[in-house]
Amino acid sequence: MVLQTKFYNIVSGFFFLVLLGSCTENHKNIAVQTTGVATGSIPENNKPKPLSKDFKQFWYAGEAEITSYKLQQARYGEIRDGEAVLIYVTEPFAPGKQVKADQSSPSNIPVLKLNFTKKFLTGIYPYSIMSSTFYPVADNQHAIKVTSSIQEWCGQVFAQLNNREKFEVESFSYFESEGDQSLQFAKTHLENEFWTKLRIQPNNLPTGKLKVIPSLDYLRLMHQPVKAYSAEASLEQNLEISVYTLSYPELKRELKISFTTAFPYSIESWTETYPSGFGSSAKMLTTKATKIKSIKTPYWQRNGIEDVSLRDTLGI
Repeated sequence: MVLQTKFYNIVSGFFFLVLLGSCTENHKNIAVQTTGVATGSIPENNKPKPLSKDFKQFWYAGEAEITSYKLQQARYGEIRDGEAVLIYVTEPFAPGKQVKADQSSPSNIPVLKLNFTKKFLTGIYPYSIMSSTFYPVADNQHAIKVTSSIQEWCGQVFAQLNNREKFEVESFSYFESEGDQSLQFAKTHLENEFWTKLRIQPNNLPTGKLKVIPSLDYLRLMHQPVKAYSAEASLEQNLEISVYTLSYPELKRELKISFTTAFPYSIESWTETYPSGFGSSAKMLTTKATKIKSIKTPYWQRNGIEDVSLRDTLGI
């Protein structure tokens, strides 16, 4: 019996180390760690919302959900063909350093992370855009961290928002007028977090008149100040596909996200309408993304030459 116990402890320890090497955390650890809080980032009357059985089974199976989309991106007054990919995965988040936790700890905050990529060409040169959102699965506070980067042949820009006593934003750009900025804001809704919040429980999405910080990649692409804008949000729930709409009158911009009404609330498509182009010649265009394929896989382990075929499966 003693030997069996020692063997079990050794195997359990090895299994835990393997989990740390992936993007996910053990289901049993997650189930009891829903009360972590980013310092000063949560009203005291907000309690963690319980995770459903379906949520645990789907998101803590040791896999990420990867979904590809055909992208028609508005840029410089024209529609560009491209591709977008949404990668959702759960992982433990260290609230102090606000990074993925290397070690298991009761203070870790389980998050649903979204890595959102877009790629398209503008004539001879390519655009590559990526944003990352770290949103607590407890669905009881704002995203703990949001990052966004854009690379193209003219240069690159990067922004990071940290949820501390206030929202703290560091923004870097090769444009002189934008340069290096350090900003602080009172906490409010983040457009980036809506993409993860709706995957947990869309009924909790905010509606009505709101103050929202638009997605960081939109603000950098359009050279708009990073700040909260007046917006109006609505949720249209239908039998199969529901639609969340976010409108910004000042920006003349409207975002519509279509997702399955039933769990796991998969994002099927989205549209984003706003003025595209330069100055008075800008015209209203609509960016569209339509789903190609969705798979679940531990992509961090699919890094061999033979795994390239998975990109064919995704149609990218």
